[in-house]
Amino acid sequence: MNDEDLQNLSFEEALAQLENIVRELESGRIKLDDAIAAYEKAVALKQLCENKLKAAQLKIEKIELGPDGELKTAPLDPAGEE
Repeated sequence: MNDEDLQNLSFEEALAQLENIVRELESGRIKLDDAIAAYEKAVALKQLCENKLKAAQLKIEKIELGPDGELKTAPLDPAGEE
């Protein structure tokens, strides 16, 4: 699977593949060369998942009640403080 194929995966698909790789590696029944290739793919999948989560976080907004009683949206505070 090349980089372009990885980029087309959804977060859920990438996470599922990453979980499968971890199970394979933990089983210990994989050849060394295959384990190295699987680890490299896992690193790429992990990075993809992190990037997708960061992008989603940037899109999240919170709904606030303004002083005039009107509802508006504002960026979510990344520190999680309300």
